[in-house]
Amino acid sequence: MMKKKVVAVIQARMGSTRLPGKVLMPVLGRPMLWHVVRRTGQARLVDQVVVATTRGVADQAIVSLCEAEGWAWFRGSEEDLLDRYYQAALSYQAGIVVRITADCPLIDPAVVDQVVAAFLQAQPLDYASNTLPPRTFPRGLDTEVLSFGALARAWQEDTNPAWREHVTPYIYKNPGKFRLRSVAGAEDYSALRWTVDREEDLAFVRTVFAHFGTWRFTWQEVLQALADHPEWLAINRHVRQKTVP
Repeated sequence: MMKKKVVAVIQARMGSTRLPGKVLMPVLGRPMLWHVVRRTGQARLVDQVVVATTRGVADQAIVSLCEAEGWAWFRGSEEDLLDRYYQAALSYQAGIVVRITADCPLIDPAVVDQVVAAFLQAQPLDYASNTLPPRTFPRGLDTEVLSFGALARAWQEDTNPAWREHVTPYIYKNPGKFRLRSVAGAEDYSALRWTVDREEDLAFVRTVFAHFGTWRFTWQEVLQALADHPEWLAINRHVRQKTVP
């Protein structure tokens, strides 16, 4: 059987409601998106990384970065993110899609590989994620893996605009239609917030990167740094995560 192409699709746009333009804000002298792409690209089980942005005028800045860096990119719908993912996956002949968001600069290639491996080992499967209950990973290491078939079915059947904006709810909220697998760790770190939604989140991430002085570090090394510097946790502890409708 021919190996299915594993494509990591990173959603990125300038129009964030809470922190506009965050994906291109500098972290250690590079745009935040640069770190997400470089770190995701280190995953051994990922064949290609694609940045999926919108056709909006403001997002030309993201395309320009992609072109300057030689990254694969795709422009699609701003509101219908499910359609953007489907069309991007179609364009790059993805057999398996890995969903990553551009506001997770601490994404860890080993975690990405862990979720992809769990997906591949449990075939036949439609969807595997480290965000399903019981969630154990810090928020900001979120990795969803789905078959192109599951993505196509959701694209065809999901009529809820609020769900389509979040790509995968139709899949994980329909366990009767889709075969799901949760990927959990031995210890619960789900209370940790490593994603960037607000200025405080960005300050936290910048603190972590400044500590290492490089983009190459593991999530376990971040855990150790937090054990040594527990005061960093106070930087964004009060920020509340947006919920999926």
